[in-house]
Amino acid sequence: MTEGQRLFVGGVWVEPDGGHYEVVDPATEETVGRAPEASRDQVLAACAAAREAFGPWSRTTPEERAAILERAAGIIGARLESYAELARAETGATTATARRMQVGVAAARFRRYARVEPAEWAIPPQINEAGPMGRAAVMGALAVRQPVGVVTCITSYNNPWANPAGKVAPALAMGNTVVVKPAPQDPLSVYRMAEALEAAGVPRGVVNVVSGRSAEVGEAAVSSPDVDMVSFTGSTTVGQRIASVCGRDMKRQLMELGGKGAAVVFDDADVGSAVAGIGTTFSFYSGQICTAPTRVLAQRGVYDRLVEQLAAYAGRLKVGDPREPDTVVGPVISAAHRDRVESYVELGRKEGAVVVTGGERPSVSGKGFYVAPALLADCTNDMRVAREEIFGPVVSVVPFEEEEEGVELANDTEYGLIDYVWSADVARAFRVARQLRAGGVGVNTVGRNMEAPFGGFKKSGVGRDVGSYALHAYSEVQAIVWPG
Repeated sequence: MTEGQRLFVGGVWVEPDGGHYEVVDPATEETVGRAPEASRDQVLAACAAAREAFGPWSRTTPEERAAILERAAGIIGARLESYAELARAETGATTATARRMQVGVAAARFRRYARVEPAEWAIPPQINEAGPMGRAAVMGALAVRQPVGVVTCITSYNNPWANPAGKVAPALAMGNTVVVKPAPQDPLSVYRMAEALEAAGVPRGVVNVVSGRSAEVGEAAVSSPDVDMVSFTGSTTVGQRIASVCGRDMKRQLMELGGKGAAVVFDDADVGSAVAGIGTTFSFYSGQICTAPTRVLAQRGVYDRLVEQLAAYAGRLKVGDPREPDTVVGPVISAAHRDRVESYVELGRKEGAVVVTGGERPSVSGKGFYVAPALLADCTNDMRVAREEIFGPVVSVVPFEEEEEGVELANDTEYGLIDYVWSADVARAFRVARQLRAGGVGVNTVGRNMEAPFGGFKKSGVGRDVGSYALHAYSEVQAIVWPG
């Protein structure tokens, strides 16, 4: 591919001021395409275009907006094969994952927010006695969800379809306009999403996409005076910097940040179920997912069996070319990230953990950024490998004795996104779940209910989205009061 991707600003495809850079396939190290490098002025122009479009778009009916989202879902579904192939090449995800969990989920999210839901609800009347404010009266009230305005959506590299769709679709459904700043590693898929929305009839300026490797691109998209809200998915460190700008300018924010999910496995757990769930850290996106159960807390009675079966599970997973149908573990996103993951495995060894399996660099045609799934046993909760987000196919196992200790260890972290509990005693599992300081808890599963609120406690984020909660996240609530 020689022609470079153009930016999408104000409904026009424009050449980037900063030229182009290569997007690399992490499986083959070959060039996938050339992504645009926006200038600060072009980012600010995108924000200004979104501001200009906000008034007319916010006055459209929910039904009009829903129709566009429904058409976009249909277009994405019709182009699933080509979109999935690009997503696979950009991210290194397996073909099945790219189809179902990336493009497929994106189409489903656009379709979900094409459902028109009530945006107002009645408040019980209040009887006011006569006083300095006037005569006695019965006061009626109505709560109304109103759009926030211009939303900057900064998305993560691990899923360039589902993640931005989960921001853009509910934001548009609520009548907001958006400026999307995709991750620099895989921005091309987000431009395909913009093409689908354009084809679906989204008005000019309602959706804008700007990309770049320079930090200046994201900074401009956050600090622009035309922006009312920032929705960010990424590391806690970057989230803290964004939050400081939002706080200074009183911008609304939705932050989905890092995680170090604890999987508390009790003696009576179904070990096979626990192994399959925890094993998704090895396979799903090669562990590059914030919700992964990367920190396993195993009760002593099940500890040895769990470690043995996790090691066997990891050893059976094929690491290789994500285009091959039997590949389970693809590459990580870049050479630098591969080095980072490997350095954590070595750090764990130095800290005293036992590397039961994996961590080495497998040979896959001599190309690609592959890491063999690693299992670190005999860890303690104060080790860095048990405290810091590695974002790769690495699981650390920490033993515990009694239930109270398991809960204490699970909560002994600065993160709190999603934790997990495995136990045959359902009453205990739910009792423990309620004690965990995490935004979500999976009981005997790593599955998700896509209508349940999603977000984190502590340094794992601010706010909740998914389902109807996303409509709240991308709106302001206005109270209208009148005398009855």
